[in-house]
Amino acid sequence: MDTFQFHNPTKLIFGKDQLEKLIDELPQGTKKVLMIYGGGSIKKNGIYDKVMGKLKTFGAEVFELAGVEPNPRISTVRKGVDICKQENIDFLLAVGGGSVIDCTKTIAAGAKYEGDAWDLVTKQAVPEGALPFGTVLTLAATGSEMNGGAVITNWERNEKYGWGFPPYTYPSFSILDPAHTVSVPRDQTIYGIVDMMSHILEQYFHNPTKSPVQDEMCEGVLRAVIETAPKLLDDLESFEHRETILYAGTIALNGMLQMGYRGDWATHNIEHAVSAVHDIPHAGGLAILFPNWMKHNLDQDPARFKRLAVQVFGVNAEGKSDREAGLQGVKELRKFWSSLGAPETLRDYDIDDSKFDLIVDRAMKRGSFGNFNKLENDDVATILEMSK
Repeated sequence: MDTFQFHNPTKLIFGKDQLEKLIDELPQGTKKVLMIYGGGSIKKNGIYDKVMGKLKTFGAEVFELAGVEPNPRISTVRKGVDICKQENIDFLLAVGGGSVIDCTKTIAAGAKYEGDAWDLVTKQAVPEGALPFGTVLTLAATGSEMNGGAVITNWERNEKYGWGFPPYTYPSFSILDPAHTVSVPRDQTIYGIVDMMSHILEQYFHNPTKSPVQDEMCEGVLRAVIETAPKLLDDLESFEHRETILYAGTIALNGMLQMGYRGDWATHNIEHAVSAVHDIPHAGGLAILFPNWMKHNLDQDPARFKRLAVQVFGVNAEGKSDREAGLQGVKELRKFWSSLGAPETLRDYDIDDSKFDLIVDRAMKRGSFGNFNKLENDDVATILEMSK
């Protein structure tokens, strides 16, 4: 393992009816709250009314920013920053999934910055502080409810980047009630499952050795998701299965699985470039790209891929080389995601190779990337070709 320090300041409030704790978590003296949410599903399923009722009981004046996109735009961030500065907002409350939370994190930092919030996303500037914020999670997927990262898109420039500046971009609290995810439709449920599995896989592929505890943790969470996912898709209103998947999504990216090493994260970087150009669902892009990244990097450490195949997918490695067993594991991952209904190729989104050069350019904007194996232009082009 590498040396490391771990600190996660987010208070996780998990379980049925835990929205009751919202008032207790709002900072005393809060007078103005900006409530941030997405396309309006929280109004259909009743969560909006519940949250608004709590905020009114608290006595704060509530402002709203609706319409956060699935790939949150810097233009929406700017709207939120303007509201914060004009109305002297004290506290932000994200009610939604990872996109809403990512947008909220960037608004929180942008509200304390004199320049354009895009400067923060592109790391041309660092935050000078941030407004405090909390979350009420409604979608199991990104883990943004308990980490300091965010992903923001600049559609006009076809750029999409991950960023974060702990401790400013950690939520002060996150309320996770599995009942709030029961109304999530099938396709979004599938995307969430792929997303959290991808987060674990990004961390699983690392170079430092002697990480048996972390390896077992990653493999265990993956097995739990693989076991639960089909059951949930057969019964979307199951509180029990929603609970398992909701917690898995949080634990997949709150830093606990990545102590002592850095994961790879190259596939995420490629997907950000793809969806910056084509605006497809993030997890849909990951479902297409990740198995192809794995095939492309199989020879970097065949034993690592073999371990995943055996420990997570139950591949019988007897009589197989490490590479053969590892490749079978990649096939099993593709088979599993396909069985859930996840996309397999870029053609599933009507994407051809006409903008591959632009995608490669956007992926390489900050130079070579990937911690398990550094990727260059040709590597990205090859993975895109494999994903057609």
